[in-house]
Amino acid sequence: MVLLLGGLFYWGMQRPNPNELKSVLVGKPAPSFSLPLLEPYQAQYGPEMGVRAGLGKPVLLNIWASWCIPCRTEAPLLERFHQQYRDQVLILGVNVQDSEAEALKFIQQYGLTFPSVYDGRGRIGIEYGYYGVPETFVIDRNGTVLARHAGELSEAQLRGYIEQVLR
Repeated sequence: MVLLLGGLFYWGMQRPNPNELKSVLVGKPAPSFSLPLLEPYQAQYGPEMGVRAGLGKPVLLNIWASWCIPCRTEAPLLERFHQQYRDQVLILGVNVQDSEAEALKFIQQYGLTFPSVYDGRGRIGIEYGYYGVPETFVIDRNGTVLARHAGELSEAQLRGYIEQVLR
């Protein structure tokens, strides 16, 4: 029994890091969607937005929730990169598993200026098959998914993805 449990533990430890799991979407066109923009962004972008809004520009599609602890750490980093690369890359947030009121509090608390849509019905979960929050999809200027990152992005990882899509 001990050998069996030890073997199962060893096997489990050999499994890849979930951050590195490939999405079935990698190499394929990003699923199109249009969702309501959260209130602070409607004056600038209109009532709805989707991944196609960035065509001609690469898109970092970041799926987040206000109750998500790693999302709280990641939000200021995404905002900083949005300020630096806003003319070259669209960072688009997708709020999921949340109330709109909590999403708005989160945006205000972190001073987020990159646009975020509200997915109250969980459409993104169906379209993109995300595992949890935060999760980021990297989409090139032609609308092809290049990568999927599950979990919190580090500054080095985010910079690497941006450099990848700007090549």
